[in-house]
Amino acid sequence: MFSVLQNIIRFIVLVVVQVLILNNIQFLGYINPFLYIYFILALPMRVSRWLLLFLAFALGLTIDIFSNTMGLHAFATVFVAFLRAPAINIFTSIDQTTDSELSVRALGWMAYLRYAGILVLIHNALIFTLEAFSFVNFGIIILKILLSSVVTILLIVAIQMFKKDKI
Repeated sequence: MFSVLQNIIRFIVLVVVQVLILNNIQFLGYINPFLYIYFILALPMRVSRWLLLFLAFALGLTIDIFSNTMGLHAFATVFVAFLRAPAINIFTSIDQTTDSELSVRALGWMAYLRYAGILVLIHNALIFTLEAFSFVNFGIIILKILLSSVVTILLIVAIQMFKKDKI
């Protein structure tokens, strides 16, 4: 029950931070961190696939409603949730039946950075490519993807460093 409550609070806090703070900050016009993706990355291992995809859709749709982006975030978060299990298998050696949430403590720094990094990079690539819907300014799109991914990963690492693991 504590885990469910903790994830509900995490969902609400990440949506509020994303919508009220991070969506209104554009660093140099190229960096827009999408910290809300941390919700999908940190969910416990044993969350069923259908629930994971539903939560990802609900998260993305909530961000879309407040950001007026017409399904862009919903698509990207569902796609990342779909790729989560293969990413765990490829980049980590954690047992899939464990009930712990995915964190630096559970995976180790390098495995967690590979896991989170690739999913954040895929998420941001989808967001910025679909947002531009053109390859005319391909260099700017790549720059936005890379810079936003680095800042998002740094924010996620900061959360991991200051987080007290209960599990």
